[in-house]
Amino acid sequence: MPLAPAVPPRQSDDAPRHYALVPCAGTGSRAGTAQPKQYQAVAGEPLVMHTLRALAGVKRLYAGLVALSPGDDFVWPEGSAWPALFARAHCGGSTRAHTVLNGLQALRKQGARDMDWVLVHDAARCLITADMVNELIDACASDKVGGLLALPLPDTLKQSVAGRVDRTVPRDDKWLAQTPQMFRLGLLQHALEAQAPTGFAGVTDEASAMELEGHQPLLVVGSAYNFKVTFPQDFGLAQAVLAIRSPTFQKGPL
Repeated sequence: MPLAPAVPPRQSDDAPRHYALVPCAGTGSRAGTAQPKQYQAVAGEPLVMHTLRALAGVKRLYAGLVALSPGDDFVWPEGSAWPALFARAHCGGSTRAHTVLNGLQALRKQGARDMDWVLVHDAARCLITADMVNELIDACASDKVGGLLALPLPDTLKQSVAGRVDRTVPRDDKWLAQTPQMFRLGLLQHALEAQAPTGFAGVTDEASAMELEGHQPLLVVGSAYNFKVTFPQDFGLAQAVLAIRSPTFQKGPL
């Protein structure tokens, strides 16, 4: 499926473009599903489709790419059921960082430039909204590094040893990282390539790769709704939020 911008283009050619990159090559082993969690039905359709449709509602996004594992055989919606902003590519790697790096290279082959912004978003954060993404874009527009949605840690943080509390960790400067994470394509690709020889050790998200290169990403306050579906109980919570958001919501199987 070739990568192509929306028609007409959403941004002028001489301005930095905004691309969405959705890594979709993981298995989600903690979710307890028989298939990769991004394909589990929530509200009657695959979880990842809620994610893609939300991102497709961001008018400033020029184009998007879903990065799939090479052996992915999921049957995707086509025609009007597919968000036209996105293309799909079987470029997934053995880790998330590897998948993102391959996705950046795929975007570059299709015309993305060093100066362009790439917003990397978890497929399993299906409650993202266009407003959240636009707040991130506005906050990072003039930033030299870029940044990410995140939440100040609301709870008391404990450090454990052998299943028991060892100590309480001060939470005043602690944040919970979310996505999207928005960086210039050239800077992010360089940061990931620098960590590739280590097997991406220490790279847990795009911001951590940037940190390892000496950058300090901007923290932009996100939303508690923008949680990552990770555990079995999270599917029900995601469906409940979708039901609240849409008065025409049709309850489907989890």
